[in-house]
Amino acid sequence: MIRLEHLSFRYASSPTLRLDDVTLDIDEGELALVLGPTGSGKTTLLGCFNNLVPRFTGGIRHGRVHLAGQETTHLLPRELATTVGYVGQDPSASFVTDTVEEELAYSMEQLGFPAAEMRRRVEETMDLMGISDLRGRALRKLSGGQQQRVAIGAVLASSPRILVLDEPTSALDPLAAEDVLAILGRLVSDLGTTVVLAEHRMERVVEFADSAILVSPDGRTVHDGTRQIMRSSPIRPPLVELAAQQNWDPLPLSIRDSRRHAANQRRIWAADPPVLPGARAHGDVALRARGVLVRYPQVVAVRQVDLDLHEGEVTALMGRNGSGKSSLLWALHGAGPLDGGAVSTPGERTVSLVPQSAADLLYLSSVAAECSDADAAAGVSAGTTRTLLDRLSPGIAPEAHPRDLSEGQKLSLVLAIELAAAPRVLLLDEPTRGLDYTAKRHLGNLLRRLADDGHTIVVATHDVELVADCCSRVVVMAEGEVVSDGPAREVLPGSALLATQVAKIANPVPVMTVEEYTDAAR
Repeated sequence: MIRLEHLSFRYASSPTLRLDDVTLDIDEGELALVLGPTGSGKTTLLGCFNNLVPRFTGGIRHGRVHLAGQETTHLLPRELATTVGYVGQDPSASFVTDTVEEELAYSMEQLGFPAAEMRRRVEETMDLMGISDLRGRALRKLSGGQQQRVAIGAVLASSPRILVLDEPTSALDPLAAEDVLAILGRLVSDLGTTVVLAEHRMERVVEFADSAILVSPDGRTVHDGTRQIMRSSPIRPPLVELAAQQNWDPLPLSIRDSRRHAANQRRIWAADPPVLPGARAHGDVALRARGVLVRYPQVVAVRQVDLDLHEGEVTALMGRNGSGKSSLLWALHGAGPLDGGAVSTPGERTVSLVPQSAADLLYLSSVAAECSDADAAAGVSAGTTRTLLDRLSPGIAPEAHPRDLSEGQKLSLVLAIELAAAPRVLLLDEPTRGLDYTAKRHLGNLLRRLADDGHTIVVATHDVELVADCCSRVVVMAEGEVVSDGPAREVLPGSALLATQVAKIANPVPVMTVEEYTDAAR
């Protein structure tokens, strides 16, 4: 179905090859997982399938592309619209209409579908993606996760033979992610659709993949069976990392298979429960919210929320898409609407917010300029921001334009800029989108160090692995209200939706991370 022959590509602004002599075949009806470190070239590779690279990105590309038996090397992206459906990392960037229903119909209108068929497909797609209740909603008023589901639905509506997805579950809550992956599985198995997706949340996807494509930082690729690639991959989901450390063979790619390997260890723990780390101590209240109310024309996003945030505490704000997490963060920061209640910060405490659309905060012409400006604004020594950036996403060229970076690299740059000022209260909205496991580990270490220094941190996220790694407290929202608030070890392991991969393997022992499992097994 897809064949790339000796494909190489470099951007016009760089002499370095982003892709180097890539040759691979993907069969019809196959789900291929593209993986690699942040900034390695995954998005560039995906853009080659429908010639967005180089038609829209610029740059120089060599080699040939074949789709469904046809050479498409020189075709325009619009000529491939019925063959390849593409959903990028930023779903909102692809929207061209105002409402959900209009967006689902738009591509079919452009392709000349009959009106009756368009109506039927729109209804089927809304049911398939679970967005029928969003029919008349304005796209710009949706949460990031809701926007992502709409973007995927808009592509699915025209039934392309090949579906290319860049980070399709990064902004989705666990249940929504499972729904989307189940939909993709049905497309592959029932309709023979070929699906190629890049995903840093590999723990969600790996058991569904038929094959994997590993993109290395030098632009080379290796295409093989998922289990073979995972054995040698430099980045691996917690399940695979644990299996490698415990020498489980054959390498498990599912929770069920991993639990079979861990059965004896669970029996040992049943007789002699392990001693697990306790909750982190925290200090005085750094931010107090009382009766916070946020309303939009069609929905109440936050309903009378009371919340105390303490010094030295990393709090995870969790809940399904549209539960009110982002609206609450903006209200706590002071830049968003606050229709009722009050937010106060005792003492002289600065509050900083990193939004979901982090790239909106980038406005200079190079990474070096952004870092230098952040150093000056924060009053810190030269190079501070750059050092933070290298911890989160090493190897970004100083002369690179911020808008040319991958979504993960953009987020890393914004995080470094905000963290350079060491704000006393730091609010992060989905800070792990586009970050690989290594970058997330560095982010978790950084947040723990800030908490140790007395900073107050709130992370709105669906990434349970990050929460288990660095958050001591979990606040769960639903329908704009706080429905659960407690220590991470009490909230996560016993939850069917919020438990980490390791917690599911170790259940009923509340072990949450690979490190905890390894230490307890000793």
